[in-house]
Amino acid sequence: MISTDVPARLDRLPWSRWHWRIVIGLGTVWILDGLEVTIVGNMAGRLAQQGSGISISTEQVTSVAAALYVAGACTGALFFGWLTDRLGRKKLFMVTLAVYLAATAVTAFSWTAWFFFLCRFFTGFGIGGEYAAINSAIDELIPARVRGRVDLIINGSFWIGAAVGAFASIALLNTALFATDLGWRLAFGIGVVLGLVILLVRRHVPESPRWLFTHGQAEEAEEVVSEAERTVVEQSGAELPEPEGEPITIRPRASIGFLTIARTVTRSYPRRTTLGLALFIGQAFLYNSVTFGYAVILTTFFKVPTGNTGYYFAVIAVGNFLGPLLLGGLFDTVGRRPMIAGTYIGSGALLFVTAFLFQRGDLTATTMTACWTAVLFLASAGASSAYLTVSEIFPLETRALCIAFFYAVGTAIGGITGPLIFNGLVSSGKTRDTTLAFCIGAALMVLAGLVEAAIGVRAERRSLESLAAPLSLVNQSALGAQPEQSPGTGRRGA
Repeated sequence: MISTDVPARLDRLPWSRWHWRIVIGLGTVWILDGLEVTIVGNMAGRLAQQGSGISISTEQVTSVAAALYVAGACTGALFFGWLTDRLGRKKLFMVTLAVYLAATAVTAFSWTAWFFFLCRFFTGFGIGGEYAAINSAIDELIPARVRGRVDLIINGSFWIGAAVGAFASIALLNTALFATDLGWRLAFGIGVVLGLVILLVRRHVPESPRWLFTHGQAEEAEEVVSEAERTVVEQSGAELPEPEGEPITIRPRASIGFLTIARTVTRSYPRRTTLGLALFIGQAFLYNSVTFGYAVILTTFFKVPTGNTGYYFAVIAVGNFLGPLLLGGLFDTVGRRPMIAGTYIGSGALLFVTAFLFQRGDLTATTMTACWTAVLFLASAGASSAYLTVSEIFPLETRALCIAFFYAVGTAIGGITGPLIFNGLVSSGKTRDTTLAFCIGAALMVLAGLVEAAIGVRAERRSLESLAAPLSLVNQSALGAQPEQSPGTGRRGA
């Protein structure tokens, strides 16, 4: 057995360059995801043109390739999430980025549809794995008092990549600058270059000390925390306060079987499982109801030229990032439950208003974009908090796989069921069908917010171990963290 105060020592650390290294090395991968998704969507028409160097149709890019990317992301999340809990955070966040880089680089040399599809699957495979490995590592390394803010901003940085992708697409699609068969290939090169820079920084990000001590590597965990403490003391010149609480005692386990993990999540934390599913499904449908057909809506109902839709999307992307950036701190001060419920219900209500104004014909392309931006300002903070929620309310040994599970469910529903529903509605050209698409997304978002208000977890400024005791913990009384079904806790779902 191992007695350790590593969690308390990590949570007491003031912000320092050690934490910045983690944020830059791990968090910037979401920019890659946003860049990837946006560029491919905007390049669909160019890929299908004569002389593009690849035999593929627009429909194949937007349907088959998109579905395979989603399938790859779901598969990668589950596969790498399982490995992350078994083999460690650092090994997997290096491997998943390498998979993404290789697949993206090879995509630029595609010459036929089947090869492009294969590359899209493995690109998604790497990105899906990133979500599980990165979110678990970030939450285990960042102090509890700022965990909400940092996690939301990092997840919201997806939209920085989306904005960059929108503007890059405008330039790369300009045949006066780049040949028809060159611009789209260079687009994939942008992700490779950025990924290589991230890979270099990521080499210096440490393994999670929490993962290390639960796997019997107490000395390595001590080294990581001591190095962080030295960095903080050197930077601030002040001595660190004593860690709060008593040490916890762990009985390391070589590995935990999938059945044990599944039983822990479904039997010990059923309310939290319901909460995670509600949050992920709600945000998946809202985003598909708005973003899936935004270009079609602008061109069909507002006569915006196809080549100009990227400018409108860039505005929406900025609003998406500003939500987590400006509201993130409130999730640590006001609290998780009121902020998550508020952003979910608020964004759903605003989308209902947008649907009403759209149905009446009161909107223009500009005012419609303004409405979307307002909706997604709140929704982006809410969606980011879904990832935060599932990464902090389950035991350490199951964390990466839990993130992967909820991500896979949300992505599958949003990337498969969502487009199947919204494609027909938005593409019909009928105002009432698009209004219905908005209302479906809004209703599910409001419903998820009500679930959060009822059973949300008060996780702000609390250590991960007090939220969900590690499965290998011996002295439960040191934390007071109990499974939901245990009698007498007085804090079920709280």
